[in-house]
Amino acid sequence: MLLGVDPLGEDLKSRLDRLIRSGKMGPIIVPLVDCFTKVGGNQYINSTATGRYDDYLRREIVPFVESKYRVSRRGIWGKSSGGYGSIVQAMLHPETWSAFADHSGDALFEFCYVMDFPKALAAFREHGGPAAWLRWYWRQPNRRKEEMYPVLNTVGMAAHYSPNPKSPELGTDFPFDLKTGEWRSEVWARWRRWDPVNMIDRFAPRLRRLRLVYIDCGTKDQFNLIWGARVLHQKLQDRRIKHVYEEFDDTHSDIDFRYDVSLPLIAKALT
Repeated sequence: MLLGVDPLGEDLKSRLDRLIRSGKMGPIIVPLVDCFTKVGGNQYINSTATGRYDDYLRREIVPFVESKYRVSRRGIWGKSSGGYGSIVQAMLHPETWSAFADHSGDALFEFCYVMDFPKALAAFREHGGPAAWLRWYWRQPNRRKEEMYPVLNTVGMAAHYSPNPKSPELGTDFPFDLKTGEWRSEVWARWRRWDPVNMIDRFAPRLRRLRLVYIDCGTKDQFNLIWGARVLHQKLQDRRIKHVYEEFDDTHSDIDFRYDVSLPLIAKALT
């Protein structure tokens, strides 16, 4: 997607070439890692339901790249789930990552996920459960229908935040009862431990070690992620952690132009 031709925009290679050619940033090695999964994407953490993608990034991708190129420092950067993965990786592994940029990343889970749950419950009931729904989903000729997104998103997030190898439903626990919808607070507590707005309380000292902490989000983000971004900004301010925070007048979609801001900052931080 990042490298695809966009007649109304700019692919990543062209953007990087322009930024480097114009002197806005120096040369930089940018590995692009495909971590797509059957549950629609990745949160870049270890999970028995999807795979050990935290380990994959640090123990396979990093050594592979560095066997080919001389690397002094590493940054991590992404949008949406990629933004989430960037800030979480940076908090968990500051010895690996020296800088991160989080564009419209998942945060404040109560505002960005819970509204999807009733729609997911209805779909699970119609198709006979999450596993049956997911099999049905991958048989559809058009998997981009708007009504499918909340269901797939619920399946994907549960697979990452509350995996359970003993569960017959995709090896995953859900924060609600699949028959009645009753709230399962013990499962939701597992989700909340992975919420960046809560993780920052535990990992703030590690963020202080980084050369760049960057967060931005559109004020009209349709997944309500602006509120999580604002909480993160406030918590970073409260702890006097140096960071770059920006809001911009746009939604969650088609915001690649924001990379013109973050990529030069990452390159400078890694120099």
